[in-house]
Amino acid sequence: MTVIFSKKCEYGLQAVLYMAAKEPGCVCPSEEIAKKLKIPKEFVSKILQNLTESGIVDSKKGKSGGFMLAKHPSQIRLIDIVAAIDGLDIFNSCVLGFPSCSPDKPCPVHHKWGELRSKAYEMLAAETMDKFKEKTINKIGKI
Repeated sequence: MTVIFSKKCEYGLQAVLYMAAKEPGCVCPSEEIAKKLKIPKEFVSKILQNLTESGIVDSKKGKSGGFMLAKHPSQIRLIDIVAAIDGLDIFNSCVLGFPSCSPDKPCPVHHKWGELRSKAYEMLAAETMDKFKEKTINKIGKI
């Protein structure tokens, strides 16, 4: 169940984690990523094209083409991927969808959500892809 991010964003995070766990400069065909992560190939390609436009991923055309990270994993934060795919509105808007929610006119969960939202943003902004190589390999198996 998706709690905060869209399915597209979840898949984007997974795909970048997968590429970050590979050897630097490794070109990953979208078919390989889709198969390993059990995501439809067409969806993977669209997401990675979106991340290419954001400068997080690079692509190589041709027979031995595919996708690779455009930067070293230590330079890619989780929040960068979230921002590129879903945007950062979730960190600035009411979790219940009230348009006039504010500190002056809070919704029923405004203050509690605000604390969680701040902690989530801080964690996503602090964590870089290089810190997750072992955990990614343990989660999805041999890279």
